[in-house]
Amino acid sequence: MYRPALLACLLLATALPFAASAGTPTPQQQRMAECSAKNKGLKGDAYREAQRTCLSSHPAAATAATTPQQRMTQCNADASAKHLNGDARKTFMSSCLRTH
Repeated sequence: MYRPALLACLLLATALPFAASAGTPTPQQQRMAECSAKNKGLKGDAYREAQRTCLSSHPAAATAATTPQQRMTQCNADASAKHLNGDARKTFMSSCLRTH
């Protein structure tokens, strides 16, 4: 009966207060908060449709457009610029590849 998108929105909206106290909100949480603020005052189907439209209109993250090879090249360049070697380089590369 429930649509997966609606269920995801409800779960995310419920998790927002807890995630905000845990640290920096994720990009998805930020988009959700922006759309929720924009659609404040709407109710029921109008709110759900406005949320769906708002969330789908946000551009995809820039990292989604890069290939794994592009991410690796960029992270390697950053590590070289910082003159990292050994374990420090491995740690940096791991972190860099996860965030890109």
